[in-house]
Amino acid sequence: MKKITVLVLVFLMVLGQAYTQTSQKEKTKDMKQTDHYTFPLSDKVTREKVSFKNRYGITLVADLYLPENRGSEPLAALAISGPFGAVKEQSSGLYAQTMAERGFATLAFDPSYTGESGGEPRNVTSPEINTEDFSAAVDFLGLQPAVDRDRIGIIGICGFAGMALNAAAVDKRVKAVATTSMYDMSRVMAKGYYDKLTIEQRTQMLEQMSRQRWEDAKNGTPAPGPRILPEKLKGGEPQFVVDYFNYYRTPRGFHKNSPNSNGAWNATNALSFMNMPLLTYIKEISPRPVLLIAGENAHSRYFSEDAYKTAAEPKELMIIPNASHVDLYDRVNIIPFDKLTSFFNRYLRTGKANTPAKSVAANY
Repeated sequence: MKKITVLVLVFLMVLGQAYTQTSQKEKTKDMKQTDHYTFPLSDKVTREKVSFKNRYGITLVADLYLPENRGSEPLAALAISGPFGAVKEQSSGLYAQTMAERGFATLAFDPSYTGESGGEPRNVTSPEINTEDFSAAVDFLGLQPAVDRDRIGIIGICGFAGMALNAAAVDKRVKAVATTSMYDMSRVMAKGYYDKLTIEQRTQMLEQMSRQRWEDAKNGTPAPGPRILPEKLKGGEPQFVVDYFNYYRTPRGFHKNSPNSNGAWNATNALSFMNMPLLTYIKEISPRPVLLIAGENAHSRYFSEDAYKTAAEPKELMIIPNASHVDLYDRVNIIPFDKLTSFFNRYLRTGKANTPAKSVAANY
């Protein structure tokens, strides 16, 4: 992976994260799905569409999952989002449903400006607002009669893992945080993969996006960048691009509301990430626990490893043998749900959490 040229990495950065002024328009295939979800509804849970507002007044739409036979006691709860450019009918919903089967109240939400959630313009992201989305989800969960508001955790997948860690650092109501296939979106946008973006390349990107703002202001609407993923693979793409394509652009994971399946980011989308590092205060999550999960063969593995080095105790790093980045989106035989369950059961117990464990970095 490290041998891929810097120019290719910059071009593919965040799968088409745009800073050009043009857009490639392509026709999207009609891919039918049962109830528009990429996974069937389990008979062990209930799913209810809900909505709530974040601190900026943006209405978020989410799916609330509850165990079918949950009893009368309030439950520990989890707010879940990601991957970057995905919607609740994809990976986050699968995680939410699976953790609800295991006894948690779970909320999979569409981030601001994405999917069924509100916010204009569309197909834009923000390190601040998307961090706030997690806290707004905690707001909602804490008001539900089925939830014990003192036992709320969060899970961030892929690019929303960085936002989840940022939210946990600032929002002390979050009692535990876990991430899978983590991306630090501010780092990759500001520095490129493996931090190989040169100052000259970074300056060129910023100059182009800065000029694009005048075009957007003149036209009254933001210009889209190139499609995030192509209609077809041409051959020779890096394996991680092939993996993304095989999830987002095939019936396995395609969803019409997902920018990664069906669209492009705005051409100036990277601006706010490039000088607002998400993980600046990761140490302030402590004494609440952090669990970082990554695939052994994931191109993104180094984000989790570096976050583990920076985070304070208690912390755990779990490397899944032979797994890729995208495997942790939906491969239920690979995603370590047993580990996620034991982690949150331990730290979201009734009353005070037990004494934090010594940090662990291990292959499983």
